[in-house]
Amino acid sequence: KLAAVTRSAKGSRILSGDETVEVAAAPVAEVVDTTGAGDLYAAGFLFGYTNGRDLAASGRLASLAAAEVISHIGPRPQMSLKLLAQEKA
Repeated sequence: KLAAVTRSAKGSRILSGDETVEVAAAPVAEVVDTTGAGDLYAAGFLFGYTNGRDLAASGRLASLAAAEVISHIGPRPQMSLKLLAQEKA
């Protein structure tokens, strides 16, 4: 079983079996619009996890994806998430 709990600026907590991982929120200069943040968090996490990354690395990808989408108006990323992951993860 696997669960991820997002906590806004406090980051997220990921639980799997007996393992708990705390992930810091990725820094954002200004929160503009939180629409889509949860969806992008899920997308980033699932991308990392299904591509063999561990919970911590998957959580960092999730945090980066959510941070990207809340930094502008609208729920679609303005930057390729693949590029974002290569640059910052």
